[in-house]
Amino acid sequence: MRDTPDALVLLDWYDVHARKMPWRVMPGEKQAGVRPDPYHVWLSEIMLQQTTVAAVKDYFIKFVSTWPTVAELAAADDADVMAAWAGLGYYARARNLLKCARVVASDHDGTFPDTVAELQKLPGIGPYTSAAIASIAFDRQATVVDGNVERVMSRLFAIETPLPTSKPELTERAEELTPSSRQGDYNQAVMDLGATICTPKSPACGICPWRDPCIARAQGVAAELPKKLPKKVKPTRHGIAYVARRTDGAWLLETRPEKGLLGGMLGWPGSEWGDAPQPNPPLVAEWRDTGVEVRHTFTHFHLKLRIMVSWAETEPVSGRFIPHREFKPASLPTVMRKVYDVASPQLSLN
Repeated sequence: MRDTPDALVLLDWYDVHARKMPWRVMPGEKQAGVRPDPYHVWLSEIMLQQTTVAAVKDYFIKFVSTWPTVAELAAADDADVMAAWAGLGYYARARNLLKCARVVASDHDGTFPDTVAELQKLPGIGPYTSAAIASIAFDRQATVVDGNVERVMSRLFAIETPLPTSKPELTERAEELTPSSRQGDYNQAVMDLGATICTPKSPACGICPWRDPCIARAQGVAAELPKKLPKKVKPTRHGIAYVARRTDGAWLLETRPEKGLLGGMLGWPGSEWGDAPQPNPPLVAEWRDTGVEVRHTFTHFHLKLRIMVSWAETEPVSGRFIPHREFKPASLPTVMRKVYDVASPQLSLN
């Protein structure tokens, strides 16, 4: 690998146009001797998995304000971290976040490893995340390939093979272009290029720093790439959510099992999610159907939840009552917060 003219052109563009992000050390700051914080790089990369930059910014700021170091995050209560993550989605990331923080704190004296191989030994860190941390935080030779990079490479080289079949070829092309210096800046530059200029629709080819070597632009097919195989139709599952409240204001909630969707998160007791859910009320009560169905989409399926509400007068079979003053709806994952928004007006103390 070498510092190719194309790579140097992109780095010059990045020096001027790099996006400002709370976890990023800007090119000018680097020139002044500021180094990226591996904790910040790791945290942001975990949060950014399958999530937009706009959605992540506030969560990142909240986390580093509450837990400024990886050691402090490692010492945090699970429930506090899961509550802070609520709404960001893909909750297995939050569980792995804690596991990883604790391994770094206990086995690495609070210091992240600086190589791809060692980083991949940590919980929740795979090829993409390890490459991002190694290159951005430590300037190691590593190529980062996300959706933005795939799109840029497919257009730059006019690769007609549809995704995901073309992933190995796109990765190989990206590796060929990665320079031997400023690897972190270069990887971020390609991602920024895809996010701001080489966008999925209506790419701004006229102002692209790579417009000259771009084969798809020359052929007039940039907007048609990358091609993708047809997506599979998502199935729809059904369930029942039970929302109960005592006259003292307490709400009946449960902590979901560690494994599975929304693992470790607070939620409303309910049925299994499937084709024909069976009633499974958490306590004996006069349950009332709200007549409103909450809908939510997960990665692999759509969910429709029927919402039952009741005032509670008996002890629950499952779940526990949380005093109203301690209950924070914002700590619920999105689908459970949707349920709360429907049920709470029907269980108002006023």
